[in-house]
Formats: sequence, C-alpha cells, structure tokens
Amino acid sequence: MNHQLKHFKLSEFDSPDAPGSGANMDKEFLFMIDKARSIAGVPFKINSGYRTKAHHEKLGKQGYPIAKNSAHLAGYAADIHCTDSAKRFRIIDALIEAGFNRLGIAKTFIHVDNDPGKPEDTVWLY
Repeated sequence: MNHQLKHFKLSEFDSPDAPGSGANMDKEFLFMIDKARSIAGVPFKINSGYRTKAHHEKLGKQGYPIAKNSAHLAGYAADIHCTDSAKRFRIIDALIEAGFNRLGIAKTFIHVDNDPGKPEDTVWLY
C-alpha cells in the first residue's frame, strides 16, 4: 500500500482460515474505513473483513446471516463490533461522512461495504 493506515493493521481484516488475506481488501475501502475511524474518535474492532469462500460457507452453516454474493468475499466489506447505542451512532455517522453508503445494522455489529456491484444508499437490519 502506498499510504499507511493510521488505525488498522491489514491482519485485522484477515479471514480466520487464511493468515495474510487482509491484503485482499480493496484499497479504497481500507482508506475509507480508516478515515471513518479518525472521524468517529472511537476504536473499531473488526469482527470480519475479508472472507475466503470456505470461511463464508462455514459461517452460514453456523447460522450466521450471510449473503450468497457477499462483499466480504471480494474484500469490499467489514463488520465492526458494536453493542453500545451512543457508539453505534458515532460509528454510523463517521462511516457516512467518510463516504460509505451501504450499511447493515445488527445488535452486535455494523456491516459496512463499498461493493461497486451492489445498490447504493441503502441501510438494512439483521
């Protein structure tokens, strides 16, 4: 990467079954989420970033809600751990200010992606 990320290591985006796979993340996505983290002023713990197909399928078998053509598989997405309402607001506000326009909200995480093949300006619930 030409520019260093201020708040993240690529390894935070690794698929659990493939060390080093965080390098498969989309560079624009990484700079946008890094910018959002600066704006939010609160840490972002990444639950899930890049996913191998095998890991993605394993999550589905474990009962997690997964999309067939998930942006995680192409390195365009991350799930940010969040269980606090005030923090959730700050994170969502920062993600939007950083330029993201695709968000999924769950009780324990916020999904964010910039997948160019998916509809923009959308928010959904899990």
